[in-house]
Amino acid sequence: MNRSIIRILATLLFVASAHVLAANAAHVELHGKRFSIEIAETEAEHEHGLMERTHMAADHGMLFVFQDDKPRAFWMKNTKIPLDMLFFDADKHLVSVKHNAPPCTADPCPVYSSGAPARYVLELNAGQAAKLNLTPGDVIQIHR
Repeated sequence: MNRSIIRILATLLFVASAHVLAANAAHVELHGKRFSIEIAETEAEHEHGLMERTHMAADHGMLFVFQDDKPRAFWMKNTKIPLDMLFFDADKHLVSVKHNAPPCTADPCPVYSSGAPARYVLELNAGQAAKLNLTPGDVIQIHR
């Protein structure tokens, strides 16, 4: 085989591999909209969350996964971007939304509660929940 054909085949293989990896990357789906996600599962990851971030892509979020169902409380300490917090139960049904939680500028920071038992919390850029017109009972699909 000549070198140009090998280069073309290598390029095609690389593009196909990248497509497969992107399709299998962790993401969630809500109302037909896909968000790539970072997953926070450990206590340390829960505590750090999106702290110190100054930007997050519009189609990106962070999913907090817990081992049990109980009311969850989040705050925005050292978080620099406004967020929507979406609280889901073990069956992945939306139980509540905190719209447009602002970065914390006072000490102590306000605490935002799920108001009901939750196992998953999805943080998205502020305004995304309203754009999706989410209501309690909506289902999230989680792909890990």
